[in-house]
Amino acid sequence: MNLSSSEALASAITLPRPRLGFLGVGWIGRNRMEAMLATGGIEAAAIADALPGNTADAALLAPDAAQLDSLDALLEQYLDGIVIATPSALHAEQSIRALERGIPVFCQKPLGRSIAEVEAVIAAAKASDRLLGVDLSYRGTEGIRAIKQQVDAGELGPIHAIDLTFHNAYGPDKPWFYDPKLSGGGCMMDLGVHLIDLALWTLGFPQVDHIDADLFSKGHPLTDRDSQVEDFGIATVRLTNGCVVRIACSWHLPAGQDAVITADFFGGKAGAAFRNVNGSFYDFKAELFHGTARQTLAEPGDAWGGQMASAWATQLARSPRFDPQCESLAAVAAVMDGIYAASLR
Repeated sequence: MNLSSSEALASAITLPRPRLGFLGVGWIGRNRMEAMLATGGIEAAAIADALPGNTADAALLAPDAAQLDSLDALLEQYLDGIVIATPSALHAEQSIRALERGIPVFCQKPLGRSIAEVEAVIAAAKASDRLLGVDLSYRGTEGIRAIKQQVDAGELGPIHAIDLTFHNAYGPDKPWFYDPKLSGGGCMMDLGVHLIDLALWTLGFPQVDHIDADLFSKGHPLTDRDSQVEDFGIATVRLTNGCVVRIACSWHLPAGQDAVITADFFGGKAGAAFRNVNGSFYDFKAELFHGTARQTLAEPGDAWGGQMASAWATQLARSPRFDPQCESLAAVAAVMDGIYAASLR
């Protein structure tokens, strides 16, 4: 494709490194900050956390960054983007406030506790014409990306079933995860969101036809979302393209290892599997199956944790403008709402 002279000039312009503010710099916030800094394409201009110890630890990565204690203080800085890694109850409100100030946002999952919150953030991003990203980090694993390439190329044929599991033998170590008003939900909101996203993203976000679900708290059916969070959940999501998706997740499950994380894809021509190795939270293998034969697509060892953060930082350096792909986040939130509603029928 030939570029016009103005387009050629624009493509040759090197944007200055975006100045980012980091809101919430506990372990996950610092990890994503380190990944973004490693791209060499951004500057950590300011860091903010209500806990001084977190701020001090983050300052070791960016000693020249302003050390602050709130979103209000961050918004007073000159920033080209804000990275949010705070408790889930704050995500939507904080994202909207930043976007309304014309500041692009990269937020930890979930973007909101309901589809209403998620749609409000997307609307704010669209109204301000600013980039919005969410850290659905398992998209960044080499194994899942390899499987999606196979699906997109038609190597599996039409996908009729996807089976996804995420069992965490420990569960979160912060009290707010167990408060439904702050978390929005339990293991399904925390872990299931990744599984929902992987299924829909891999298939190109088809429409949902029907959802069945059962959620449990301490071995009993979840009956009151205002006072309980689920620690085990299983859901069946039927898509209008004929595919059936099964999702299972848990906290504190006696799984015989630290974690069980799997995603199996079954098509008319072949199958594919993404699985953690030896109970690891971080090491994954992906394989392609033809009958009884198997082919390795990806081996453990890729540094995937900050890949989504790095990709957002790189995209921001190219353009801070709204990316319509973020609208698919509403589809993930709609399935999440549907799972909680189905479990209480």
